Order: sequence, then C-alpha cells, then structure tokens
Amino acid sequence: QVQLVESGGGLVQAGGSLRLACAASGRTFINYAMAWFRQAPGKEREFVAGIAWSGRFTYYADSVKGRFTMSRDYAKNTVYLQMNSLKTEDTAVYYCAARGERSNPYYTSISSYDSWGQGTQVTVSS
Repeated sequence: QVQLVESGGGLVQAGGSLRLACAASGRTFINYAMAWFRQAPGKEREFVAGIAWSGRFTYYADSVKGRFTMSRDYAKNTVYLQMNSLKTEDTAVYYCAARGERSNPYYTSISSYDSWGQGTQVTVSS
C-alpha cells in the first residue's frame, strides 16, 4: 500500500477555484492509478476523477467534467485536483485513493482502491 495525505481544502464562494493536492509515500508512486472521491453529509462516497498510472489518461464524473482537472507530478509524488467554477453541490470531504497494478483511470467503485487518505474538507458557499 501507499500512504496518502491530502491538502488544499477550504472555504470558497460559488464560482471560485481551489486546488487539492495528494502527496504519496511508501511505495513506487509511478505504479499507481490515482483517483479523487468525495462524500457529502448524508450521502455515499462518490467517484470524482481518476488518472492512469502513466498519466496519459484521465476520467471524470459527469458532474465535474469541464470544471475539474486532475494531474500528477512524478517528481513530487503528488496528484492534484484543480477545481474551477465551484458550485455549492461540490461541498464535501474529498478523498485521494490509489490503485496498484499499473491501472487505467476508469475504476469508479470504492472497492477498486486499496489506499486512502484522511480527506480534506471543501465548502462552497452561495
């Protein structure tokens, strides 16, 4: 497994932007496909975005497509989630997740990922 630590959450007005970061350590970062999930109060955790181990492919939930961009920096062992045009419905705890075996980014179920961060709160006010 790999250890994951998220950062970058906070309070922002609707229409604003935030960039989340997830720093990985413990195993070979390059071998892992990475993803962001989120969980709003009273709701189930849902897939937001994923990036392949190679960095060549990304995949987004329909609800964030065109507004969020996921990227990775191998030198820093870090993945990012740039969130633009934020909406109040984006309010949630955002979690970083990792999946080994040099995977593609199309796994959207929680059970597909074997390492998780502790989460970072994103609150979007109207």
